[in-house]
Amino acid sequence: MQAEAFSWSTTDGLKIYGVNWPCAEPTAVVGLIHGLGEHVHRYEHLVDYLHRNNIAVVGYDRRGHGKSEGKKGHTTSYDAFLDEIGQLMTEVEQRYPNLPVFLYGHSMGGNLLLNYILRRNPSIKGAVVSAPHIRLAFEPPAIMVMLGKMMKGIYPRFTQPNGLAVDQLSRDQAVVDTYIADPLVHDRLTAITGMSMLDSGVFLDQFKGEFPVPLLVMHGSEDGITSAVASREFTERVSGNVQAKIWEGLYHEIHNEPEQEQVFDLAVSWMKEQLWDNNSD
Repeated sequence: MQAEAFSWSTTDGLKIYGVNWPCAEPTAVVGLIHGLGEHVHRYEHLVDYLHRNNIAVVGYDRRGHGKSEGKKGHTTSYDAFLDEIGQLMTEVEQRYPNLPVFLYGHSMGGNLLLNYILRRNPSIKGAVVSAPHIRLAFEPPAIMVMLGKMMKGIYPRFTQPNGLAVDQLSRDQAVVDTYIADPLVHDRLTAITGMSMLDSGVFLDQFKGEFPVPLLVMHGSEDGITSAVASREFTERVSGNVQAKIWEGLYHEIHNEPEQEQVFDLAVSWMKEQLWDNNSD
């Protein structure tokens, strides 16, 4: 079925681009939250796989990303990012009022999703988190961090390159080449966004307690961008229905690796398990 574009306006007047990917006779719906500097249409192959399993998808481009408005890589606050996920939930529930909802977040989107669940406590069937930014897999340049800290309070819109190592995205060179050539991809990061992401990662890295919804965390063992060790430690530290899968040898975008079908299959199988468990209660 054809994708349906839509939009909403934020409280600070930005137009956010969204897209609904309906499918025939869906049994569940996934809300999709993309990573830093990219956009939601980079996940259309995942959407196709979910459709083959009767799962509809709704996604959006974060402010300052893709087709949404806003200064590239900028936010007014971390809460503004979380508010966007809240609006995504509203859009999902309006379109699929009687279906169980899962949220799926990658990298920066994984950081946002984990924080959204812990801070906002949404009513969802579960969350799939891919390569979340809890800790980086490298030490960011000290000058970049120093400038970010200094400028966050003085001029939060101060912009630097995000430093993303594109060769670490995937072992498939075609994925890297397509990413570099994509006109909707950018490498911008403002001081407030960068510092907010580091601070929110520290919150996750220190969090102990029960995770309130079923959670599947997946990470490539050779991810050179976000830390697979931090993901494993997070899942070992929190309690609840939490599972982890470290994919041996895979890079950052596990959904864009040669083994992507195995990754998708695990995610879908896990979601179906949560539906079965709920139906059997």
